[in-house]
Amino acid sequence: MKVLVTGSKGFIGKNLSFWLSRLGYEILPLDKDNFSELPFLVTQADFIIHLAGVNRPLTKAEFYGGNYDLTKQLVDLIKQNKKAIPIILSSSIQADLDTDYGKSKKMAEDYLLSSGLPVYIYRLANVFGKWCHPNYNSVVATFCYNIAHNLSIEIRDPNYVIHFNYIDDVCKEFIRVLSEHIPSSSELFFVQPTYDCSLGHLADLLYYFKKSIESPYHLPDIHNEFELKLFETFCDYFSEEGHSFNFVEDSRGSFKEIFKSSKYGQISINESFPGVIKGDHYHTYKQEVFMTVLGKCKTRIRKIDSNQIAEYVSTDQESRRINIMPGYTHDITNIGDSNSKVAIWISEIFSEKTSDTYREDVELK
Repeated sequence: MKVLVTGSKGFIGKNLSFWLSRLGYEILPLDKDNFSELPFLVTQADFIIHLAGVNRPLTKAEFYGGNYDLTKQLVDLIKQNKKAIPIILSSSIQADLDTDYGKSKKMAEDYLLSSGLPVYIYRLANVFGKWCHPNYNSVVATFCYNIAHNLSIEIRDPNYVIHFNYIDDVCKEFIRVLSEHIPSSSELFFVQPTYDCSLGHLADLLYYFKKSIESPYHLPDIHNEFELKLFETFCDYFSEEGHSFNFVEDSRGSFKEIFKSSKYGQISINESFPGVIKGDHYHTYKQEVFMTVLGKCKTRIRKIDSNQIAEYVSTDQESRRINIMPGYTHDITNIGDSNSKVAIWISEIFSEKTSDTYREDVELK
């Protein structure tokens, strides 16, 4: 399936394109640098995810040009080609507000609803997550970057509550519509879960995360799903001399480094999709500790000179610390129905030159 993604180089577009590509969809990217290709791309598309828009213009007229006019142009091109391409529109919870931004988004919604095309209009909250530019239009990105880099933040009203969506939840919801052929509707859609957090509490959490990372304990206490997603987001912005943090994502899930210390080792978050097995290797001198923080996982361990396999099941509700000693091959399987996340401590920083990682299946053949 060919998916036209407008605003493909933006924050949501970049994340969504990565998801689509990994799942085997052919992406037709559209952004400012190839906007002239829009008429041709519409003829090629099987589905359109319309993310492009304007929220920080130089003039009020740009709100209407970037939000309403672009949506109208897209719809008109589809009709000119006598096609009925389904469209997901990324709108905003501000569409009901009496502002130029809100009114331009509402106009785009209304035109799309009157088009007769299969449409899915999503009113997104404030979306946060990796790869969002700070000091632009995301308070989470700005606070994360500034706090991580010891810069000041400005809070006019600490009690002001903001509604948030997490980037991966947005991507998964759009892909659900794309893959499950959900019937279109004249109703408005919202991405769930939505998290409510005051500016003051948001800042307090991020300062706590920074303090925890820099402490001998390294990891903060995580009390709920929002805090976990916020912590992972914060780690994308955290940088310190002598530390580097890597993020790897593939068809199995992702692996994100969140803390490195030559003295204390390394802490990472390993995310796996349902049914995915990772591991089947051992270390000769490194030690690891696994702890499930989201979902349900099964860890299997076998001493390399033994035939006996020890098996441990851990969930976010009944988590347990699983020690992986040197000389034990091990694997970990997501046995739940949703993505799992496991916090991993390893006794030293990973290095490709001295990885001390040797392939050996846990299951003997």
